[in-house]
Amino acid sequence: MAKQNNIRTQAVRTAVYDESKIKTLSSLEHIRLRTGMYIGRLGDGSNPDDGVYVLLKEVIDNGIDEFIMGNGKTIEVDIQNGTARVRDYGRGIPLGKLVECVSIINTGAKYNDDVFQFSVGLNGVGTKAVNALSSHFRVVSVRDGEYASAVFRRGELVDSKKGESLEKNGTFVEFTPDVEIFGKYEFNFEFIEKRIRNYAYLNTGLILTFNGKSYASERGLFDLLTEETGEQNLYPLGYYKAERLEFAFTHTNNYSEEYFSFVNGQFTSDGGTHLSSFKEGFLKGAQAFFKKDYKSEDIREGSIAAIAIKLKNPVFESQTKNKLGNSDIRAAVVQEVKDAVEDWLHKNVESARLLEQKIIANERLRTELNVVKKEAREAAKKISLKIPKLKDCKYHFEDGLLGENSMIFLTEGDSAAGSMVSSRDVKTQAIFSLRGKPENMFGKKKVAIYKNTELYNLMMALGIENDLTGLRYAKIVIATDADFDGFHIRNLLLTFFLTYFEELVTSGRVFILETPLFRVRTRKETRYCYTAQERDDAIKALGSQNEVTRFKGLGEISPKEFGQFIGKDIRLVPVAVNALKSVPQVLNFYMGKNTPDRRDYIMGNLVEDV
Repeated sequence: MAKQNNIRTQAVRTAVYDESKIKTLSSLEHIRLRTGMYIGRLGDGSNPDDGVYVLLKEVIDNGIDEFIMGNGKTIEVDIQNGTARVRDYGRGIPLGKLVECVSIINTGAKYNDDVFQFSVGLNGVGTKAVNALSSHFRVVSVRDGEYASAVFRRGELVDSKKGESLEKNGTFVEFTPDVEIFGKYEFNFEFIEKRIRNYAYLNTGLILTFNGKSYASERGLFDLLTEETGEQNLYPLGYYKAERLEFAFTHTNNYSEEYFSFVNGQFTSDGGTHLSSFKEGFLKGAQAFFKKDYKSEDIREGSIAAIAIKLKNPVFESQTKNKLGNSDIRAAVVQEVKDAVEDWLHKNVESARLLEQKIIANERLRTELNVVKKEAREAAKKISLKIPKLKDCKYHFEDGLLGENSMIFLTEGDSAAGSMVSSRDVKTQAIFSLRGKPENMFGKKKVAIYKNTELYNLMMALGIENDLTGLRYAKIVIATDADFDGFHIRNLLLTFFLTYFEELVTSGRVFILETPLFRVRTRKETRYCYTAQERDDAIKALGSQNEVTRFKGLGEISPKEFGQFIGKDIRLVPVAVNALKSVPQVLNFYMGKNTPDRRDYIMGNLVEDV
């Protein structure tokens, strides 16, 4: 009998692989099946890198490409009730190829240098992905008094028309992201507004409107950096613009470096060869002007810069175009930046003097830090070979695909950490347990970190002592209780990051963990609620025979329950900075010495605990 069962099992295993199992998917079917290959992450709209914004970007990019080629000076964007509409006034998609251009991969004019010289969308996928991933997709093209239109549902053509039109030339796209793919999503208008602003900064002369509000820029990256830095600059902005390269720069009193890099109008959040070449060129330009071999870290610390480059054949490291990979541009960019920086310093003597003062101050601080670092490391060796209070995971950010989902939870004491340790994914989830409220680091020099054992250990656990290149986790998640002490610890940690490691926040690496405030259950069903409204709805839905529990702290949630809140349904709220110039004011108000003002604000904005 055992032998017969074994034969039967083998037969089943071999029978499943035959001609009937071989499938050929259409272009749009493949996009829907393998969404991540085309737009990266999905998300619900709570993160600026979520898929719904990638869809919007792909459509706007086509209008930007038209403007770059000298066609159309206005792009109109309107979003209402989850549906986006984009109208450009370029040449319009050729009417006879309208359906193919939005539904068949590798169809388009961006393979022809005569038509699109500096296009972002070089792979013929963008609008097709929007079509495939939308429950409703409509495109209209107008060319010289005629129009063609097509309507799709989830990539399937349902209607097409042609006729005469009195409209101006251009293309109109309307789409609704498919809830079957994205789930319950919501467009965050702040994220979109920032992207629209960037489009304006990168394309002087272009007017963009978003829900009726207009955005335009006269001085490009100079305007971008002015908006970001406000009045905290150490010297007036440096600015350079040529046919293919544009950049602006200055220094502040911050410890971290901040960069905004773009390729053909595309924001490259992970930088790439254009950014590394800019840094090298800036270093060489400063060294040549001052005729001193200043170290790179002393020149760059506190710097903030924006760089944009135009390339005929950009090579990105992923479909979402976050990082440029063209190695052949390095020498040319380094030389052009070096010459431009050296020339600017010669023409701006006072700014050059202030920059050198900053470099010398950075040198002095680095020397002081090196002494304290040595003492801190010797003390750390005596404590343990491992970082105290760290429960590490197997894979880290530097491990490529394996570490893409790595995260470290910063918890409030051993109680909360205990629930997480038992329910976490040991491959990608690490835990660092705080002893209580960390020190308020606002206004303190960087040497203060080395005199604070806990924050020193946290810095070493994250791998960010020198810069972010050693970052060990893709996400840093603040996981504190939903009470006043928890909120205070959250603010202290954010102050620590924004004071010394601002780029962690601006690069989208810091998050707040949301956990349920209430549990409503009966014998048959349990619901977890994140707000008082959700609690009330659950009570009404489950009837009178229910038990309501208010979770005062993470430690009150059992490990068995906690697993689902840090698993596939984890709720993370990204910590974002709208403009760098707002950071000092916010930190000074909430964490500075203006106690009376802060007390008055708190008393005027108290919310009753539910």
